[in-house]
Amino acid sequence: MRELLLGLRLLSGAGRGNRVRFFLMAAGSSLGVCCLALVLTIPAILDAHDGRAAAREPRTTSARHAGPGATLVLERTDPHGSRPFTRVFVARGSRGRQAPPPGLGELPRPGQLFVSPRLHDLLRSEPALKGLLPGREKGLIGPAGLADPDELYAYVGTTRPRITGDSDTAALKSFGYPYAPVPVVEPSTLTNLRFALATLVLLPLAVFLSVCARLSAASRTRRLASLRLLGLSTRGTQRVNAAETVAAALLGSLLGLGEYWILNQVMARSGLPSLRWYPADGALSWTTVALCLLGCPALAWFTGRASARKAAADPLAVRRTAVPKPPRRWGGLLLVTGLGVVTGYCATGLTSHPATSDGVNGLLVVAGVLLTGAGLVLTLPWLSYLLARKVAGTTQSLTLNLAMRRTEVEPGSTLRVVTGLVLLVFAASLAQGVLIEFEEVSRPSNPVQDYSLPLSAVTGQEQSRLAGLPGIRAHAVTMDSWTDPRSSDVPTQATALVATCAQLSRLVERADGCEDGQVMRLVDPNSAADPDIRPGAAFPFHLREGTRQVSLKLTIPTATVVFRPYDPSAVGGASVILPPSALPAHARPQSGAFVLDSASDSGTVRSVLDGIGAVAPTVAVEPVGVNVDSLQQIAVIETLLVLGMIMGMVIGVGAFLVSVTDRAVERRAQITAITLIGARTRTLRAVQSTQVVLPLTIGLVLALVSGKLAESSYLVTGGGAVRWDFAGIPLLACAALGVVVAATLGTLPLVGRRIDPELIRRD
Repeated sequence: MRELLLGLRLLSGAGRGNRVRFFLMAAGSSLGVCCLALVLTIPAILDAHDGRAAAREPRTTSARHAGPGATLVLERTDPHGSRPFTRVFVARGSRGRQAPPPGLGELPRPGQLFVSPRLHDLLRSEPALKGLLPGREKGLIGPAGLADPDELYAYVGTTRPRITGDSDTAALKSFGYPYAPVPVVEPSTLTNLRFALATLVLLPLAVFLSVCARLSAASRTRRLASLRLLGLSTRGTQRVNAAETVAAALLGSLLGLGEYWILNQVMARSGLPSLRWYPADGALSWTTVALCLLGCPALAWFTGRASARKAAADPLAVRRTAVPKPPRRWGGLLLVTGLGVVTGYCATGLTSHPATSDGVNGLLVVAGVLLTGAGLVLTLPWLSYLLARKVAGTTQSLTLNLAMRRTEVEPGSTLRVVTGLVLLVFAASLAQGVLIEFEEVSRPSNPVQDYSLPLSAVTGQEQSRLAGLPGIRAHAVTMDSWTDPRSSDVPTQATALVATCAQLSRLVERADGCEDGQVMRLVDPNSAADPDIRPGAAFPFHLREGTRQVSLKLTIPTATVVFRPYDPSAVGGASVILPPSALPAHARPQSGAFVLDSASDSGTVRSVLDGIGAVAPTVAVEPVGVNVDSLQQIAVIETLLVLGMIMGMVIGVGAFLVSVTDRAVERRAQITAITLIGARTRTLRAVQSTQVVLPLTIGLVLALVSGKLAESSYLVTGGGAVRWDFAGIPLLACAALGVVVAATLGTLPLVGRRIDPELIRRD
């Protein structure tokens, strides 16, 4: 305890410069703790989302076995744009009082309507949605009954006869399930997401906090050596240094938790793209608070004791500025071990039976990646020392000689500057692998995406507006032949595609033999043809021209178009192609669909669905082969990955800025001494830049190589089609070049124009 109090007294009485460095350490630690709290709270936010969705899920039994007094429910989920729109129709029973779902005080009565706040606002801007919500708005659903603040959800009170005939109607027992029907992120995907966030954020964060704990290391080491020479014990000297670092880390932890609280309040109200939550969802748990308040100071304690080991063991060498010992090589063992693991898994990708991520393999891949990242950091001082010694012994350049000699003497000083940037490039390579694997899982198999809308619900003006939406490649109309509902036989129904040959070629993968202006039979060689749809067979089609019904009898022609539709496709079941000119003017098919076509990437699909929702909000849209809930999940994961990348970039850049600022303060005396003996400012700036660029270049080359190996091992064990991401190499190389340029520019302010001889008066 005496040493701890001594460390705190030295902190308060060591001058303004030391206090500035102390608050710089605290500020850096606060940034790291804020990022740590955000990463630790993301799973809690997702769990809270799923928990509320599970708590409102109806527990039901078959309506056929329910008594006449049972409460009936019917749930409908439709896409409104790219977001799910859920309506729960409730017909109250007479048997007892049914407990309401979370967020409601009572079940709605017939004609009553409870809506979410977002849907309440949407009804004002899109009055057409009122057609989907019969009844009078009675109130709003509380936060306990909504997965997130932006959810489109409604409880609609109705009568039993209105929903009894529907096959999806069920008898309500209670509300609440142990799991969410559609989790915001699938458990298997959440595992990959946690690995990505750990690599993107936690690995650079540990280095960043260590850098903050070792600020002003040279001046503190000289001060500790003086205390050791005055009679303080070895352990006491280490504790004195640890007291300062722990105090800074503890203050930074408190500030970081406060910063996170403010960030949570702001982000919960403004939201992230495709991800919203309530402020209570992101509240700090006791586990997170304990981990931040204990973990960060514990890391600072061990770092502080380790950094004071040299002053405690050999104080005379520190005070006399003796030549330090070369860096140890044991960090290279971690790098070699990690590279051995990831390279081994990469090698299995060249065989016919690549390794998978099942069982122990998943743990070994993660361990190999972490060992590679840690070894990359710890090997840099030794490699920089070897290269600097070699270059300094052979070069004839004054600038290069000064830079290499300084790097040879203090390789660890420059390491603190470049570590964050090196890890940033290493983590970026791994992030590419996670994105590739996730895109493989979520990427549709088709290059195009079809959307089918009921033709009876879309006016001619709306069709024109929908066809002109950004991203729409083609559009067409399908119409179904008329069948007699009184017939006891199963009638054959033909589907006609009303389109030009150009529209057909864009809607299908391949079309051969199409002639504009001709009615032609569509033949898919990969699909069995209906024997009743043959040349010469006639099918009636009912059209409506204003208020008058028009009949069109279509005979299947002998001329054929061989086509290959996508799988799935909205036009794959068409039997005949009909030119638009063959229909009477102003006539509309009585039964059919309006088909739109776009690219299949998730961004375009979301944009098109949002555009359809803006033009025709009440129309039931069928995105052929696409689940709107999956689209929502893709958007959430992309948002979280981008958030992780931003945090990793902030941590890397923050480590660089903190280290550069500290190094500028520490090197003032040395810069002044060299300037007074005649060195020019231009030479000194070149020396400073070279000192940073050399280890940074070594680190970036290692980061690119080891990062690609780690990424490939992750892709190989993931089992996807892509195992070697050669397309990402140019992007990473450009990022590494940008890092070098930024680091070079960041070192220029280290040398100022003003010379203060007072800095070297004692020397």
